[in-house]
Amino acid sequence: MQILERLKPLGLLLLRVAVGIIFIYHGYPKLFGHTRETIQVFAHMGLPSYLVYIAGVIEFFGGCMLVVGLFTRVAGLLLAIEMAFGLWRVHNIISNPMAVGNYELPLVLAVSTFTLATVGAGLISFDQALFHESRPSPRKSRPKD
Repeated sequence: MQILERLKPLGLLLLRVAVGIIFIYHGYPKLFGHTRETIQVFAHMGLPSYLVYIAGVIEFFGGCMLVVGLFTRVAGLLLAIEMAFGLWRVHNIISNPMAVGNYELPLVLAVSTFTLATVGAGLISFDQALFHESRPSPRKSRPKD
């Protein structure tokens, strides 16, 4: 199992990059592409139009931050909160919890980003380089009897 422990930085890097790319993919059109269409969709769901811009900024720039591993905990927390809101308001997880097919992607994204918020970016990140985030604490050896 020690080999898996050594692969943890790579695992966190792959998780960050994959989740970040998904958020960039979903945030970009809200800001730079199909903004008007998205505003109509949000209005149809009873959401105010300004939420399109908030969601776009959180998704696009949060995704970019995840990819490079900069301010990962903050970006992860904001994205997890956004996904929790989406699960509640858009996908109606409370009223229909058995319809997993309707909300599986937002659920995985919410849990993944919450995990990144709690664990951090890992060793292969700008957070590590700039702030020495996620550095394993040195183990203190016990005195010999």
